[in-house]
Amino acid sequence: MGDQAFGIDLATVDRIAADVHEVTKLGIEPCIVIGGGNIFRGLSGAAKGMERATADYMGMLATVMNGLAMQNALERRGVPTRVVSAIPMTSICEPYIRRRCIRHLEKGRVVIFAAGTGNPFFTTDTAAALRAAEMGCEALLKGTQVDGVYSDDPKKNPDAIRYDNLTYHDVLAQDLKVMDASAIALARESGIPILVFSIHDAGAFADALCGRAKSTIIEERA
Repeated sequence: MGDQAFGIDLATVDRIAADVHEVTKLGIEPCIVIGGGNIFRGLSGAAKGMERATADYMGMLATVMNGLAMQNALERRGVPTRVVSAIPMTSICEPYIRRRCIRHLEKGRVVIFAAGTGNPFFTTDTAAALRAAEMGCEALLKGTQVDGVYSDDPKKNPDAIRYDNLTYHDVLAQDLKVMDASAIALARESGIPILVFSIHDAGAFADALCGRAKSTIIEERA
């Protein structure tokens, strides 16, 4: 949503699409799990009195809107893209079929996963860890609001400690609010390292993959 309070800021979408394009030029096969909090957040709706499952389904539909916006921005740059949804809506995007998505990646297409897992009560974090495991991804990158994992919210606590490296156990034991516990546990079981970086700087995606960006790596260490 960029600097807006709500909705889709096309300049921000285009900047992120440019970052993804740069990564494809490196010969990397990226796939994207996209959220919908800029349009509707299920937990917020439930907190205001809406039935949780209904609120979560609305949030999942919002991710499809963001996915289509990202597809449009990528294809204007000549990047072949497929939006796949965990909730079937074949008029506008493909249903999620694992083997078909793997084939898309093999053909050089960027796959955008929308509608989370297709189930209420599961977050975008969990959907990202699930899809990373299903696709056999080598790493899970989380583009977020800050340049890594902190002991506390650095925007509220200037004394918050920033970490360069953490284990999955560290994140769970210290209850660090980087991703849901279920997402961390799934990444650990699948042996997929998690890299947390700031999505706000142009080129940050490629920099994170090449080890140039300020970031936090979460992995299993002996």
